[in-house]
Amino acid sequence: MRGYAGKFLEIDLSNRNIKETKFPDEVLRDYIGGRGLATKVLWDRLGREWETVDPLGPENILLVLTGPFTGYFPGTKVCVSGKSPQSNGVIGSTVAGEFGIDLKCAGYDGLIITGKAEKPCYVFICDNQVEIKDASPIWGKKARETLRFLVRKSIEEIKDARPNYGEVKEPSILYIGPAGENKTRVAAVVAKYAHGAGYGGYGGVMGAKNLKAIVAKGFGPVPDVYDKEKTLSLAKGFSELNFEMERFRRWGTGGGGYFFGAETSSEPIRNWQNEWHNKESYKGEEFDKYWVKKNWGDFGCPTTCLKLAVLKTGRFKGAICDNPDYELEAYLGTNLGIFTPEENIYLSYVSNELGLCGIQGGAVLGLAAELYEKEILTKEDLDGIEPEWANVEAFTTLAEKVAFRQGIGDILAEGVYRAALKLGEMKGVDLLKYAVHEKGVAIGAHGVRSGKDFIAKNIAYACSVQGGDHTSTASLPLDQGSGELSTIMADSAVFCVFAAFGIEDIKMFNFYEAVTGWKLTKKEWYNEKALRILHLQRAMLLLGGPDVKWKPKADDDNPPRFWEPLPSGPYKGKTLDRKMFEESRLEYFRAAGWNENGVPKPETLRRLGLEDVEAKLKEVSLIK
Repeated sequence: MRGYAGKFLEIDLSNRNIKETKFPDEVLRDYIGGRGLATKVLWDRLGREWETVDPLGPENILLVLTGPFTGYFPGTKVCVSGKSPQSNGVIGSTVAGEFGIDLKCAGYDGLIITGKAEKPCYVFICDNQVEIKDASPIWGKKARETLRFLVRKSIEEIKDARPNYGEVKEPSILYIGPAGENKTRVAAVVAKYAHGAGYGGYGGVMGAKNLKAIVAKGFGPVPDVYDKEKTLSLAKGFSELNFEMERFRRWGTGGGGYFFGAETSSEPIRNWQNEWHNKESYKGEEFDKYWVKKNWGDFGCPTTCLKLAVLKTGRFKGAICDNPDYELEAYLGTNLGIFTPEENIYLSYVSNELGLCGIQGGAVLGLAAELYEKEILTKEDLDGIEPEWANVEAFTTLAEKVAFRQGIGDILAEGVYRAALKLGEMKGVDLLKYAVHEKGVAIGAHGVRSGKDFIAKNIAYACSVQGGDHTSTASLPLDQGSGELSTIMADSAVFCVFAAFGIEDIKMFNFYEAVTGWKLTKKEWYNEKALRILHLQRAMLLLGGPDVKWKPKADDDNPPRFWEPLPSGPYKGKTLDRKMFEESRLEYFRAAGWNENGVPKPETLRRLGLEDVEAKLKEVSLIK
């Protein structure tokens, strides 16, 4: 086996049992790693009782997985998964940082974490030394304090474990803030200071397990590859291609804060009431004024699209964070009526400190603000807070309440869909029309009404097995390079899609073969392996439960707001066409091998070797 360490760590927090486990080669060949392997593990272990599994209960499984591209492809990510507290299905949620490389150099391809610790803990991994340690001193602490404690303590522990090594570079750390500890559904699993795996709500899953952090340090090399010369040659070519993306390197995704709003009318503004703005104050040049580091990246990344922003003066002096990427510029900026970089950077800093997902947290703040604007929620309902658009102080206070589940924050911590349901019950009115989500997952900051965004497909979110995840959207034909089956490869081999811009499928499959020695054709991936993973995700999404279930076809729809005409801008009046949407949806169902209601057909499941999925869907009467 090449490209893999060959073994995984299985950690049962309930009885503090730690053991190594392996998967047969054929499982790794079929499911690759990351999102694909997580889907397989979750189905095998929880599939029979999936609809009864509480995502925030000890029975859920948290997976942190690398893939065969980890350590070889430019840049690095790791995939976090489990039963999602947002969708009740499975989401492969990736986060950048060196954690995947450290884990692989320690000798492990991933972690399978079960049970619930009796008291707050963190997992410490230094090569084959794996321990569950006491996290009581940092339980309740925000990001900076948590990291400061873990880095200092872990370096001393690593020195004890490797006394003759010399100076030790800080380990890689995945952790949660108060939002995760309090089991909110809008909490991220965070890496470094401000990278987050936000889609899925897995920060809440870590909190439910009393797991504050995972520390990893590996001193070994990455595993051997099958064809070293070819691997190096292809990686060099990828790096050169990345380095040529000067515009992306200069501005990162944050260059989109003006572009998507002003030029494509596809940016969320005031809870998606609009998608157009022409605020010159929100251009990259204005954010640049706050950057103290203009180009930095994760290990091996030649693009270095990250920027570090610091507020050195003014009322928010002292705030520091990754410069808001486009998603945070939108959800913690325009979506809240904020159009100044300084206030957007500050609110991103607050969100990072609390461990909130910028998208899911920003979405629920926007929902509350619109309900306040429409006088559905009152100042009294909101514990005295008045979240008027652009009121940064009010949104900061509200975010704190969400992270700590205090007062109204306890409802908002459920995310936009569940919060709209609960607030609607409280007020006796239907509020779902204000909740911009897809199957419980707040939609990424790319609208589809103007048809000008790179996510321009009317079925993009409605048919995705990851709901509102803008990085994994449905499109036709299925083997389109930007479609969901292509993203499954990125999330399973585990690489950053930003580092894969402009690289053809054939080169990715060649790279996979050079690393693993296993040949993979485009036809085999799109017609069999990726489709199998897609079907497993679809089945678990439809099984859902225990608190929410999605109706096939009925819930495979765009949120009500996306059917409203755009109120302003160059595409004023434009919206989705219902007839065209339904035709596209049916075409997608057919292409995927689902029936006219969007349920996997028995013959498709059998062709993919998923007879047990067929049996389960028959058991719950989803198919006959």
